[in-house]
Amino acid sequence: MPRLPVPLLTLEAARPLLASRDAGDGGCELSLDLGRSRSRVETGPGEWAWQGRAFPYPGKLRDRTIYYPDGDGWEPVSRYAGSLIKLVPTPWGAPTFEIDGIKMLPTAKESPLEDARRKVALVQPRGRTVLDTCGGLGYFAACCLEAGVARIVSFEKNESVLWLRTLNPWSPDPESAEAGGRLELNHGDVSRAIAGLPDASFDALLHDPPRFGIAGELYSQEFYGQLARVLRRGGRLFHYTGSPNRLTSGRDVPREVAKRLEKAGFRAELALDGVLATRR
Repeated sequence: MPRLPVPLLTLEAARPLLASRDAGDGGCELSLDLGRSRSRVETGPGEWAWQGRAFPYPGKLRDRTIYYPDGDGWEPVSRYAGSLIKLVPTPWGAPTFEIDGIKMLPTAKESPLEDARRKVALVQPRGRTVLDTCGGLGYFAACCLEAGVARIVSFEKNESVLWLRTLNPWSPDPESAEAGGRLELNHGDVSRAIAGLPDASFDALLHDPPRFGIAGELYSQEFYGQLARVLRRGGRLFHYTGSPNRLTSGRDVPREVAKRLEKAGFRAELALDGVLATRR
């Protein structure tokens, strides 16, 4: 999907805009890209202007919601297609998203981009070819590009998540100069698509699947065997598992994953909130 260059508003970002209108001072500076930059807008009594385009003032805005211009008004960045998928602001600028109200945020203590950066560093992507199995908003891919990856192939199954990426200024754009042709983003189910990838075609893997109850096939022995097949010997895999409470879930998912990866041909150890494995 092509990137959509539109201003984004949150409750916090709209406050200086509305204050400028009410004061009649003609304009103000604010961020319209979730904290990536600040720009000047011109404010009039009935509309405001940015980059030569006029926009209506927003009505009542809700907290924890990001809005984009749609026709004559402002709509939440969300879609419903069996599940409600919504882009959600964070205190650090880079947003996360929710599926039916459940945040896809590894930790509430750190930016999702910084969290991704620490995990990506474990697989040492510089100069390497990386498979990103479940792309999400693209933060693993963004950190790989930042770290000097040679090429990254990313899969995302959910079309609504891909649409969120077209509006999220923190998601990497495969067509951008920064990506330099190094990011290949595919709309597809990696559990099926992986069978068509060549043997030993990747130097490193990043696997950030939905939780086990939603996508058990991405935790299966068969899938781990495919991961081992497409990864060269000595290549690294980081597998995000989260840290489910054993007392409430009755399972130790990270250790279960590590055992399956060992069986598939990896040396595995617990690392951060997942498993770091090396292809034997």
